Amino acid sequence: MEAEGRGPALPPLPPPPPGGRGGAGAGADPHAAAGAPGPARRPLLAAAEVLALDDEEDDLEVFSKDTSLAEVNSFSPSMPISPSSMINQYKFEDEPELRDLFITVDDPESHITAIETFITYRVVTKTSRGEFDSSEYEVRRRYQDFLWLKSKLEEAHPTLIIPPLPEKFIMKGMVERFSDEFIETRRKALHKFLNRIADHPTLTFNEDFKIFLTAQAWELSSHKKQGPGLLSRMGQTVRAVASSVRGGVKNRPEMFTEMNDYMETFSQKINVLDKIAHRIYKEEREYFNEMKEYGPIYTLWSASEEDTADSLKGVASCIDKCCKATEKRMAGLSENLLPILHEYVLYSEILMGVLKRRDHIQGELDSKVDALANKKTEKDLFSEEIGKLEDKVECANNALKADWERWKQNMQCDMRSTFTNVAENNLRYYEECLATWESFLASQRVDLHVEENSEDRP
Repeated sequence: MEAEGRGPALPPLPPPPPGGRGGAGAGADPHAAAGAPGPARRPLLAAAEVLALDDEEDDLEVFSKDTSLAEVNSFSPSMPISPSSMINQYKFEDEPELRDLFITVDDPESHITAIETFITYRVVTKTSRGEFDSSEYEVRRRYQDFLWLKSKLEEAHPTLIIPPLPEKFIMKGMVERFSDEFIETRRKALHKFLNRIADHPTLTFNEDFKIFLTAQAWELSSHKKQGPGLLSRMGQTVRAVASSVRGGVKNRPEMFTEMNDYMETFSQKINVLDKIAHRIYKEEREYFNEMKEYGPIYTLWSASEEDTADSLKGVASCIDKCCKATEKRMAGLSENLLPILHEYVLYSEILMGVLKRRDHIQGELDSKVDALANKKTEKDLFSEEIGKLEDKVECANNALKADWERWKQNMQCDMRSTFTNVAENNLRYYEECLATWESFLASQRVDLHVEENSEDRP
């Protein structure tokens, strides 16, 4: 990124955190996606654009079937300051250039009004980009604001792969609404969502993204009201559904048919893995709870068994150590495996939607070509429309092809990293438990040898 035309220079920015990348963001060519602006062509934003409060109750219902999150307490106005320590959270891995946009989501706060309870999160941005008026921003956003941003990105870039957000709803009995566990899990997911957008070669320059990061609450609210109304959005949805009902696309290129087939298989497999992994985690938690009750029984028993007291206490100690090892393994599952699997469940849904939108654009072109073939009049008008639609289809195809390649590459990288972490955690767990029980066995053999020697003496 060139330094010309920028605001105050910042010290060299350190690399991004491992957790802030992944998915469609990690290791991507910064100009791979079609239409991605190069370093010299960043879009400038109008200074008066803004953002805001929700008029909906969407945050009353909270997040996903399978996650864990942190705690919260009042609505504070945004200020252009950020903790300098946030930069140190980032670690650079594979990109040769230094990043120029750093985002942290933290400090959740709960808000209780007469009609609703919701959570806001602090979003801290540090940047050296010239199109930003300041080098640092701090704003507060609620979940509904993140949903708004995602919808605006999908509207502006219908055939790019927009990173997933955590679901709005939770399954009863899985995690309590507004619990620390739930809030922390959602915070991590929102942090990843924004950083994946920041790492994307095209999405990172979206104007609504900039407004989301910089605008005060009242400005965001005002900006939201400038968007299309409910009836307009409903009309777009009805047209998309009608297009899908009409049937498949006649002239779909082979590569997009292959993408569709790949995603159907991928979606099926990743959904099964996600369900089984959550079932295993649930069973592991039940085993852990049983172990916590199991060990103390040996300790209590030792009080009434003088001759075997040491052995009983030794067993209790081993069970306690294995219980702690199990807890660490569960933490590894919940932090490394479960979030990644479920994130790619959401990615599979997003990609199927992107492919449908590409087919919709292709379908518009096909219908115009058919209409031109059946009409002898208005050929000039139809030819002009067909030319525009051909350009639109080409842009959509190029954008999706570029994003598809970077998504697959980063999905494979994420999966390799996740499975490696799981393997390492399992090895540590079993080695720790094995060493614990081997130590107990060795102590018992020593005691037995001492007793035998004492019995042999006259």
